[in-house]
Amino acid sequence: MTRLLDVNDLRVSYGAVVAVNDVSLTIDEGEIVGLIGPNGAGKSSFIDALTGAIRNRGGNVQFEGRTLDRLAPHAVARRGLLRTFQSVELFDDLTILENLQVAAEQPTFLSMLRDLVVPSKPKGVDDIAWASSLCDLDDVLDRFPQELSHGQRKLAGVARALAKRPRLVLMDEPAAGLDTDESIAFGERLRSLPGHGVSVLLVDHDMELVLGVCDRIFVLDFGSVIGVGTPDEIRNDERVIEAYLGGHDVEA
Repeated sequence: MTRLLDVNDLRVSYGAVVAVNDVSLTIDEGEIVGLIGPNGAGKSSFIDALTGAIRNRGGNVQFEGRTLDRLAPHAVARRGLLRTFQSVELFDDLTILENLQVAAEQPTFLSMLRDLVVPSKPKGVDDIAWASSLCDLDDVLDRFPQELSHGQRKLAGVARALAKRPRLVLMDEPAAGLDTDESIAFGERLRSLPGHGVSVLLVDHDMELVLGVCDRIFVLDFGSVIGVGTPDEIRNDERVIEAYLGGHDVEA
């Protein structure tokens, strides 16, 4: 397998508080990797550091063999690493289709100047159709975000990231707000992403989803990795069982 993401001893701190404590993690091309742990374990800080939203205080992040250290979020996204958010980040005054179009176009300064002179056709039509179909949004593309259920808005946020055809997408609680049937259907769609050239780092509360779709899972506690393995290995890891899987009441 080709190494896609290589994180070595990543450290994130806020003053004297260490949120991510020398965490190392790898993702190979075609993998779906889970990241779980209780609230405050450092999962969102880890994703923020990978995508350039905050600066890491130590360690190194490489994506497809090139360092991401000190790159701004838009530069990280243009490399092919994108994320979704826990909160629904959509433009309320645009339809779902228009939200996806904005994401897919990825204009540069030169392209904007060119379009002022010779307007071009909308870009990314095929990518938008693929992302919409994957997230089951074809019937609501003409609607505005406030007209959709919370679950549909969450899926629209995922589709917006996919419309850019990333190499790797970091999903921060994409199943929050989905009912059981929606989560099962989303898991099936998620499993199809590697076949389309998209690898995934998945953070979610839904342990059935995480254990059901991930190839490997990393477990964080107080900013440190306490377990790594396949879903079966994580289920049988005594340290993880004691911390999270006892009684099957797990927080991600």
